[in-house]
Amino acid sequence: METHPDIVAMRNRHEMAERATSTPRAQAIESMAFLTGVYLAASPWIAGFSNLSALAINNLVVGIAYALLMSGGFGRAYERTHSMAWAACALGAWTIISPWAVSGDVSTTRTIWNNVIVGAIGLLMALAASAVASEKRPSRGERTSV
Repeated sequence: METHPDIVAMRNRHEMAERATSTPRAQAIESMAFLTGVYLAASPWIAGFSNLSALAINNLVVGIAYALLMSGGFGRAYERTHSMAWAACALGAWTIISPWAVSGDVSTTRTIWNNVIVGAIGLLMALAASAVASEKRPSRGERTSV
């Protein structure tokens, strides 16, 4: 039963996901991305533009979604980890353009700088997570000892 092709493939996918998320670099990226999402969610109150309700609600929802996507809690399979990083890229790009796209006059200097900087950091973190998820590492059996 252990040599059945489906079980072997499933085990290989699981090992690939473990290798992608268990390195110190991947854990650092996940942590920094999670903090980026938490800051984005709280940024209207930290940066002081909570009275612009449309953008404040947008940042709250997008920040929570970004933090959940990048926390790694839902992506323990390789395909999910990789695709969730690309979804987080879209959220980072949306954060950059949202001061101009959200209805109403919310494009003040404070909101633009906040969203562009946080969106760029979020986009870079998501791209880094995608790169980590797509790295091919040798499995335990393929490693050679020196």
